[in-house]
Amino acid sequence: MAESEFQEGNDDDGKTRENFKKSTEELLEKMENLTVWATQIVYDCIAIRTNPDLTNTMQHLEDAFLRCKEQLEKKGQEVLMESRGEGQKKGIN
Repeated sequence: MAESEFQEGNDDDGKTRENFKKSTEELLEKMENLTVWATQIVYDCIAIRTNPDLTNTMQHLEDAFLRCKEQLEKKGQEVLMESRGEGQKKGIN
């Protein structure tokens, strides 16, 4: 009986170690992602400070992107409506 209790203790230790290892790996990955994110922010700040026109250019690109996205969404809705209309016509015939 003492031997089975000892084995259960070893299993618990193994699970605890495995959980600790998994948690540590997850935390390390999160720290790496945060480090990359912070590096990108610093890079962007330096780029903006050294080239003030970059801010205007980035704003222009963002505006153009949003306009393009809006047009694509409208076109997507039109295509969807057309395909539904054609599907209904085929069902009627």
